Amino acid sequence: MEAAAEIRGRISNGELKPGDRVPEAKLAESLGISRNTLREAFRTLSQEGLITQVPNRGACVAIPNINTIIDIYRVRRLIECQAVSEALPRHPALAQMRAAVEEALTHREQDDWQSIAGANIRFHQAVFELADSPRLNRLYVQLATELRLAFGLIDDPEYLHAPFLERNLEIVELLEAGNTQEAAAHLKEYLFLAERILLAGYERLDRG
Repeated sequence: MEAAAEIRGRISNGELKPGDRVPEAKLAESLGISRNTLREAFRTLSQEGLITQVPNRGACVAIPNINTIIDIYRVRRLIECQAVSEALPRHPALAQMRAAVEEALTHREQDDWQSIAGANIRFHQAVFELADSPRLNRLYVQLATELRLAFGLIDDPEYLHAPFLERNLEIVELLEAGNTQEAAAHLKEYLFLAERILLAGYERLDRG
């Protein structure tokens, strides 16, 4: 659905932030669609965990909770580690992973952590693409959008991404050398660490 994809994109790029109200009339007009069509998009996004319907307020961008974060990383470990462990030699997605790593390292020299966040999303999208499954690729779009919401609450891309630039490079180099099992083990440890860092950020928000 085009309307759902447009709203999903606005969430992913940070235009719509966690807890933001999504004004129905204004959004329907800007998208050139009827309010009934927009409500159908809201239902789709609600099923994806991106929109919540709040009594007397209408649709709002979802605020991910700790259980959501834990579940996202559980799914990512199951899929990404398996995809890496079974990666075919010279798979086209490996070149995309390498490009995302090099892009992130370039942005680090410029202290551009927002762009690094985008490069990291593309790195993991390429990891999903190692599985050669269009369904999994669509799932990654949903997971990545939910993660963007969680990252947006913490709003500290350096804290979230600095520990992983060199780790991304290590995983790429292991795959390029054909060491798929070692790469998968590195990625599993990496994703556990990423989960802990994000949950620690949430804990700081609660204390604040």
